[in-house]
Amino acid sequence: MSIELKLELERGAFSLDVELQIPQRGVTGLIGPSGSGKTTILRALAGLDRHRGAVVRIGNEVWQQGRGFVQTHRRRLGYVFQEPGLFSHLSVRGNVEYGAKRVAEGERKLAFDEAVAMLGVEPLLERNVGELSGGERQRVAVARALASSPRLLLLDEPLSALDDDAKRGILPWLQKLHRECGVPMVYVTHSVPEIAAMADHLVILESGRVVESGAASALLVRSDLTLAHHGEAAVVMEATVSAHDAAYGLSRLKSPAGDVTVVGTELAVGQRVRVRIAARDVSITRERQEGTSILNRFDAVVRELAADGDAQVLVRLETDGGAALLARITKFSADALGLAIGQRVVAQAKSVSLLVG
Repeated sequence: MSIELKLELERGAFSLDVELQIPQRGVTGLIGPSGSGKTTILRALAGLDRHRGAVVRIGNEVWQQGRGFVQTHRRRLGYVFQEPGLFSHLSVRGNVEYGAKRVAEGERKLAFDEAVAMLGVEPLLERNVGELSGGERQRVAVARALASSPRLLLLDEPLSALDDDAKRGILPWLQKLHRECGVPMVYVTHSVPEIAAMADHLVILESGRVVESGAASALLVRSDLTLAHHGEAAVVMEATVSAHDAAYGLSRLKSPAGDVTVVGTELAVGQRVRVRIAARDVSITRERQEGTSILNRFDAVVRELAADGDAQVLVRLETDGGAALLARITKFSADALGLAIGQRVVAQAKSVSLLVG
């Protein structure tokens, strides 16, 4: 089952011509610079804008085609904007209950308590929304959308209006939602770290056109796309907690790249998580080093060398487990190591970030 969208429009100097087929599960990220058409696509999916000739389908259900058009309130979707848009005259409980009341009791797939628990807003229920921080307001907005038991959840740059501290506070809740919620999501952002943290599928937009669409894990490492050359370029992979070292406060994970060590022991053995390894945190040696503080080292083969500006090289590596890694190193280092396609090396990751846990 998939979500399909066909949309052509011209608005002044801007034109949009897209045809998308994205999974009806997990999180699809729409990423691109301002003015690339991300929000226009989201509003078409929501039925907030009706464009002549557009086609919108979710699974076997047609929301727009020809003269047929399903109004927004009948599409059973949740929409979270940059600004939360909470009702100031209602408490947090009242706002979330408003979302629950939008759907008939017999059609509810998610109970009020479940929506509240998933976003961790139980302690906030009796508070006025004016007393909440920016991150708390956005969590309540997501809980309200989720309480309506949507067929589809649309998030339009939900973190862009927040400061860095607030972003760090809400992102774990969105990651939890990603893991536990069975509702498909379309997540709009221009932030590479957010896409790495959230997306399973990725659509890259530029000037109203689809540059590429596919699995996020594959597109994030392609040197012919801009994401791999971004300062926050990284690979993301699924992993499973395999053991703890309580004496040193560490957890061991099994990943496609090999064994990974992260700080912290609060995760349950067997728990599925997502880890991120930034290109800037990966160094390369020709042989396995001893007497180093770096814990995460992977035997790998050089698969691609791409110029990354005048002084740096982006190296795509394939670990013995078949996982892709990116390393951003200086051109001097690449020449000094004599790096070549097919060469066996050891990749050292000085930092591994836990994204979902």
